[in-house]
Amino acid sequence: MSIRLDGQVAIVTGGGQGLGRCHALALAERGARVVVNDLGDENGSSAHAAAVVDEIETAGGEAFAHGANVASFEQVEDMVAVAMETWGRIDILVNNAGILRDKTFLKMSMDEFRLVIDVHLIGSANCTKAVWEIMREQQYGRIVFTTSSSGLYGNFGQANYCAAKMAMLGLMNTLHLEGAKYDIRVNCLAPTAGTAMTEGLFPEPVFKLMAPEAVSPGVVFLTGPDAPQRKVLCAGGGSFAIFKGFETEGLTLAPDGVTAEGIAAAWDTIDDESGMRELQNGFEQPTKFAEQAARKLGLELS
Repeated sequence: MSIRLDGQVAIVTGGGQGLGRCHALALAERGARVVVNDLGDENGSSAHAAAVVDEIETAGGEAFAHGANVASFEQVEDMVAVAMETWGRIDILVNNAGILRDKTFLKMSMDEFRLVIDVHLIGSANCTKAVWEIMREQQYGRIVFTTSSSGLYGNFGQANYCAAKMAMLGLMNTLHLEGAKYDIRVNCLAPTAGTAMTEGLFPEPVFKLMAPEAVSPGVVFLTGPDAPQRKVLCAGGGSFAIFKGFETEGLTLAPDGVTAEGIAAAWDTIDDESGMRELQNGFEQPTKFAEQAARKLGLELS
């Protein structure tokens, strides 16, 4: 089965270099018309984004560059308006733009914390908000948030980045629920690649193997007509995996054991991974707890 995106319009943020450039080129190769977003200079233009547009057009595709700062909703709205004026629709949004300001939490200023949150989290929310109504009216949309193994598992010296990246899962989970009936499919990509942001983290031979081009097929898959929903696709070096968040079954301590000591005494059972499962929405957990309490009391929930 060949995945084609002919006639579709894609926005790729942070599309001027690294992963974003590879994503933009991969989508264009499949037939998408691409808005290559990359932070512009004081005049709003980005040489990096323009170079990617040249690559796409040289290969016979259609693209234009836009220098919107994703942390500015007004600039993002302008980017979306230009795309609509140019091509009349937006089918795909790849939220890829990001920055690093790595320091231990002790040494990190709150301005450095907020800046990373603004670009990764608020920037992704801004771009998604700007296209959401368009996709609802079209009854079609594909959105990819970029998370990270650092967000999923933590990483020393990256409290700001990790907090922003884990937040992508919360956005995905809710927008999946709100967009499903409009065929808006929302997923996350957790990439590992040799880019300017990861240079020096891997030995040189490994760094070369971890090419950004090996990640972008995951973006094509997540933005295709038969894309999955509410998945976290991990990708790097040609390998792919799915991250899932599971919750143990647990047990109720009601009515008499609801104390810190009761938790301590039952800890091995609370922490027991047998029977744990992936919940599908926020209401499943309180429902589970209510059912456990009802069984303990010999009651039936209607």
